[in-house]
Amino acid sequence: MRLILLTCLVMIAFAANSVLNRLAVDSGAIDPRSFAVIRVVAGALMLTLLVLVQRQRVPLLVGKRIGARVVGAGALTLYMVGFSTAYLTLDAGLGALILFGVVQVTMFAVSAASGTPANMRQITGAGIAFGGLVWVLWPGGVVLVDSTGAALIAAAGVGWAFYTLAGRREPDALSATAANFLYAVPLTLVAALVAGGPWQTAPTGVALAVVSGTVTSGLGYALWYSVLPRLAPSVAATVQLSVPVIALGGGVVLLGEAINARLIVGGALVIGGIALSVRVGTNR
Repeated sequence: MRLILLTCLVMIAFAANSVLNRLAVDSGAIDPRSFAVIRVVAGALMLTLLVLVQRQRVPLLVGKRIGARVVGAGALTLYMVGFSTAYLTLDAGLGALILFGVVQVTMFAVSAASGTPANMRQITGAGIAFGGLVWVLWPGGVVLVDSTGAALIAAAGVGWAFYTLAGRREPDALSATAANFLYAVPLTLVAALVAGGPWQTAPTGVALAVVSGTVTSGLGYALWYSVLPRLAPSVAATVQLSVPVIALGGGVVLLGEAINARLIVGGALVIGGIALSVRVGTNR
């Protein structure tokens, strides 16, 4: 039960990131690149402080773990930058479908290649949950897909999949997450500069980016790394399909957005699919 509650808390934190991003960027209070940079800097500072308070050290240059740092920081940067810039040209709902679809495929494929394939019930549950997500998020009318935005969000999905898979092998969730964020700071800044475009910040946008970085990203990702070793890769991939539905629910509560039958039916399918997948393999 404790594992289920912690996993739910992580998913809420991930969904809160989406809501905070929309509040900041959609209102024009900050541009996506600035949001990404401030988010990762704030997360790095918060996590490093927590590690130092516990009288531990951040594993930046540890020989046997340097490969893990390269994968963790690189994957985190790919996700942060890809996610922030893709939505400049991509419909939010379609972007979420591409993102989580890529995460699913990547995690299932890598897990199968590494000798831990999902069983039929987990695959069926993931399929039902993703079908529910498609029902909720598929845009109405003619669907126009910007190729650059789609490529960026797909890259973000690959980045997040590898970041999640890397977390299963980390012995110290907090220290590892702090190191990943610290390494990701210069990488994210360079990527943001290469991406180009105007820089725009207002106090509200900066504040939302800081909250996203310190609480829902920094602490949320550290908690995710602490949970991952106890979840089968297929289960870890499937439970994340709840994030867009939770974010939509947050939009209803916090942003006054309308609730409709598609959200209710699709949300039920997502929850049902996750329940089917989690029924086996939680402790595998």
